[in-house]
Amino acid sequence: MRITVLTVPDCPNAPLVQERIRAALAGRAAEVKAVEVRDAAEAVRWGMTGSPTVLIDGIDPFAQAGMGPSVSCRIYRHAGGTVDGAPSVENLRQALGTDGIPEAVETDC
Repeated sequence: MRITVLTVPDCPNAPLVQERIRAALAGRAAEVKAVEVRDAAEAVRWGMTGSPTVLIDGIDPFAQAGMGPSVSCRIYRHAGGTVDGAPSVENLRQALGTDGIPEAVETDC
């Protein structure tokens, strides 16, 4: 699994989305790459619909119809009507397919 986090320079939600991705992975292995998108042409090339955009194996699981490429801030809507600047841990778990999978446990075996 490859996770790409697209952000604009100095995105205030970049640390939050990284933290939530780590929580959603709960120790499972995944390649997580951060990419800074600086202009509209790069946003089009990457498929970024606001910062941060999370791509899982190249696909934005949180894309909504009508959202075009953008180098603006992105707002995520959560259950209960709340909003903030990153997908929730629960939504990330669902998108990553880790919902209901036990956390990785290290052993000496």
